[in-house]
Amino acid sequence: MRFIGYLLLLVLITYGLWPYYSLYRLDGAIVRPDTTELTTLVDLPAIRANYKRRLSAGVSGMLPATDPQSISGWIQQNVERLGDSALEQTITLDWVRETVRDAVTQVTGQSPPYLIGAVDFAFFESHDRFLIRLGRLGENATHLRLSRIGTQWKITDII
Repeated sequence: MRFIGYLLLLVLITYGLWPYYSLYRLDGAIVRPDTTELTTLVDLPAIRANYKRRLSAGVSGMLPATDPQSISGWIQQNVERLGDSALEQTITLDWVRETVRDAVTQVTGQSPPYLIGAVDFAFFESHDRFLIRLGRLGENATHLRLSRIGTQWKITDII
């Protein structure tokens, strides 16, 4: 019975350390010019979907709610369509790398940037989501949200 308890404790500790290992891998991946490791740590469609959701919320908040046949409805549809293609072209692996590197440099002033040195907070939001804050809360901090996708932790949002 004690063996099962120790085994369960070992599994919980391993699961708890797993996203921190991904953070360590991400630290190395953002300084390398090669994007092969970064590709395994980033979910670009999820990042684009989160930015699209925030963009759509901003557009619908600025334009009055009208029927699609009106001028405002036409503008809203075109902004959403253009927003999709702009997100596809803008949010790339290089963009993710540069965004994270710029956030780390802003927090630490180090060059080359070391991600682990900029982390002010890193902990679970839920069993399959992990939040990393670069910089102090309230001081223009950048947040990286990792989600467990299959057997890996990947960046799914940059806030």
